[in-house]
Amino acid sequence: MDLSSLSLAELRRLQTKVETEIRRRSDTAKKDLLKRMQKLAAEHGMSLNEVIGQEGEKAPAAAPAAKKAAVAKPAKKAKPASVIKFRHPENPAIGWTGHGRKPQWVIDWLAQGKELDELRAEAPTVTAA
Repeated sequence: MDLSSLSLAELRRLQTKVETEIRRRSDTAKKDLLKRMQKLAAEHGMSLNEVIGQEGEKAPAAAPAAKKAAVAKPAKKAKPASVIKFRHPENPAIGWTGHGRKPQWVIDWLAQGKELDELRAEAPTVTAA
């Protein structure tokens, strides 16, 4: 496949399709592997949770209070509220602050050759972090 002959919009559409296919195949592989592992555990008379140690185990004994006080962590600072800068084109209840990884709906929008500014929220909404 000669990618150099594709336009930017076509490359973005291709990228979206590739990412979707990778997620689909990864999910399928995980489900298949989980089924095989559960079957193997059942053949040995156990559940998968028993094999990986999540079932029937006691929680570790609590540390003495004196040790806990000596290793006390400093209080975390509260995160500032996030401001929604972009809204989903069909569902305004869904927003994105513009920070961190782009949501799939933004990636899809850009892959269609549309501008990010078209999704800009008119009145920013503050959400709890």
